[in-house]
Amino acid sequence: MRRMVLAMMMAAAAQGAQAADYPEDLPVLRGMLRESPRYVRWQGFYAGGQAAYGSSDHNFNGATSNMTAQQLALTTIEKEFQVSSWPVIGGKVSHQSSAFGGFAGYNAQWGDAVLGVDASYMHGNFGGAAAGSMGRQFTTSDGINNNVLVTSSASIKFTDILTLRGRAAYAIGSFLPYLFGGVAFGLADSTRTNVIDAQGTNPGPPPTNAYGPVTYTASENQHGRLKVGYTMGLGTEVMLFGNVFGRAEWEYIRFTGPIDTNINTVRGGLGYRF
Repeated sequence: MRRMVLAMMMAAAAQGAQAADYPEDLPVLRGMLRESPRYVRWQGFYAGGQAAYGSSDHNFNGATSNMTAQQLALTTIEKEFQVSSWPVIGGKVSHQSSAFGGFAGYNAQWGDAVLGVDASYMHGNFGGAAAGSMGRQFTTSDGINNNVLVTSSASIKFTDILTLRGRAAYAIGSFLPYLFGGVAFGLADSTRTNVIDAQGTNPGPPPTNAYGPVTYTASENQHGRLKVGYTMGLGTEVMLFGNVFGRAEWEYIRFTGPIDTNINTVRGGLGYRF
């Protein structure tokens, strides 16, 4: 019995000495040692391709008001009745479209915190058009009865959009959720037309013609005009295998001008970290 106890004590001591030689983070059979968590390195340059789908909202309120103000500058009907402020074209127009493009950027990483810069490009067709007319009769301070009709139309289409964003992210295992914001550049084709028909009469008696009929016409046609706005949004990336990762995000873009435009897109893509 004494020999058996002595043998068991020597075997236990040998097993304890062998286990002490293992590093704490060395992967071994489940249950013997604690498994170490997976660490994903996001730092470095990356690039990839993406596809998107979204909607654009175009606000045509006042789209041709500056044209009307220029056409009627120094006239009594504009000074007293502000024809340029009439809501000739009203409301918003929405349009859905798909797009495709690519992205590239750089990440700097401190533990689980990741900061970076990112460029995203889309080629699509986000646009809309609207038209309207409004006529009024009124008497100005000089006693003339005026009959004025304004007819307007406008359209806009964004074909290429580039956004430059700063990103703030936090790594959670293989996932990298992030927020971003920055500046947006868009190439847009736009048209605007404005026609004003006016005629004035003296009340009399008898009524006599004071002026007109007269027609003022103005048009503007711009192709590939650069628009500057801003962007913001959120997304997440997931490391798939090797240095290949997937990306999904939502982006909001706003351009202001005679025709204010908001573009909302959701997109997905694949990228490679170098």
